[in-house]
Amino acid sequence: MSAPKTIAASKETVSATMSRWAAGLQYKDFSQDAIYQAKRFLLDSIGCALGGFQQHDVKIALEVLGEVAGRGPATVIGTGERIDPVSAALANALMIRCMDYNDIYWKQDPSHPSDIFPAALACCERAGSGGKELIVGLVLGHEFEMRFCEAAFPGIRERGWHHATLTAFVSPIVAGRVLHLTWEQIQHAIGISASRHCTLGAVTAGKLTMMKNTVDPMATQSGVFAALLAEKGYSGPEHVVDGKEGLTHVFGPAWKLNLLTDGLGESWRITQCGMKAFPTEALTHTPISAVLDLVKSNDLHCDQVEKVQIRSLARAADILSDPSKYDPHTRETADHSLPYVIAAALVDRQVTPVQFTMEKIMDAKIREQLRKVEVVADPEIEKVFPALQRVVVNITTTDGRRFSKQLDFPKGDPRNPLTDQEVEEKFAALADGVLSVTAQRKLKEAIWNLEDIDSVRKLMALMKADVQKKTARFKSKASSPVNGRNRRKAVFA
Repeated sequence: MSAPKTIAASKETVSATMSRWAAGLQYKDFSQDAIYQAKRFLLDSIGCALGGFQQHDVKIALEVLGEVAGRGPATVIGTGERIDPVSAALANALMIRCMDYNDIYWKQDPSHPSDIFPAALACCERAGSGGKELIVGLVLGHEFEMRFCEAAFPGIRERGWHHATLTAFVSPIVAGRVLHLTWEQIQHAIGISASRHCTLGAVTAGKLTMMKNTVDPMATQSGVFAALLAEKGYSGPEHVVDGKEGLTHVFGPAWKLNLLTDGLGESWRITQCGMKAFPTEALTHTPISAVLDLVKSNDLHCDQVEKVQIRSLARAADILSDPSKYDPHTRETADHSLPYVIAAALVDRQVTPVQFTMEKIMDAKIREQLRKVEVVADPEIEKVFPALQRVVVNITTTDGRRFSKQLDFPKGDPRNPLTDQEVEEKFAALADGVLSVTAQRKLKEAIWNLEDIDSVRKLMALMKADVQKKTARFKSKASSPVNGRNRRKAVFA
């Protein structure tokens, strides 16, 4: 294993090894691609947050935080209010997460590493840090969140637990490093957060509620709180990963813990993470992409379609097409319903946030299509997952024609990534109704030049809403092509 010299003997606990490495991590250690990807994912995530700021569940959470949060150094996206970092981490993470539109990684377990970004943002503000320190936090969160996803066989989601369980191990590492804690304090923070924050898979099973998008933000909040406690000398179990009644003991049977630490610093997981082209559950993306391609290339209209068969993973049939998914009555159920997203694709020829308003979810034309969608678990597809997210889509028309398409990964996958221009267009569409065009431009320039910013607080100030609208419309906005690697340096005011 190649890692900083601070790593001690291999007999120490896994959390000690991770903490030692994280405490020694510096901006100069990163590849240019890792830095570039950190900017891309931050821009994508802040766009999601600005769209999330307009959602009902966020409005409820902000009302409650208005009662319980204290004043502090951390900024709330959209409102611009300054509150304590624990509450700000929760609020901002919920904004990023609530539309199910931010990044996605799936190896053994799924996760959305950018859910942890608000821990880095809030703690950078508390520490008075600049853009380079923020980049350290962003890359670090992806590194360990993605490694945790790879380490369990089978993934904990298949054992009935949600991936927020893993986020509770990683968010304190990010918060602790950004707060410049010692490695021992970071290790205690991991123990504090992870030992009390295991999340049931019930939040994504059957009829879904607002908690589906809230458990990961709560795990991020837990990590920030744990880091603040550890900073003052609070202790947590050092063996929380690999010791008696720790993660691997309780969540058995098989773990490859070497995946958490092997090759640290040799490459960067953030360069292997995907972005979402659709605001839906990850396993719906490949079938949506395939159906849209068939519908558009063959000019098929929903009235011409008799049946859509989706051949996919067993978990797709289980999680995404149980009986509740054929009768969605909430946004949270609809964006995890394979029948619904395919029905919407047939009718509207797009799947954007517009398709998840209650008006659309209850639209008679879309609901007519639900019964046409059949989801079949295919054991041959199971064999190639997670290397491939393969689906086979078969569309049968009312006049007997048959159209088929096999797709191995969706748009947004690292093998078919969103371009910088597409990321900017997504950002603009989500920011509509919150930031003016001028404010959007300033924020984008600041993020593309993140390493030059001397204060994360200045960056957060650019996220305060300057547009007043009762409702926001989601529409694609063209913007000039941008290359984040070579963008001309902008003056950050």
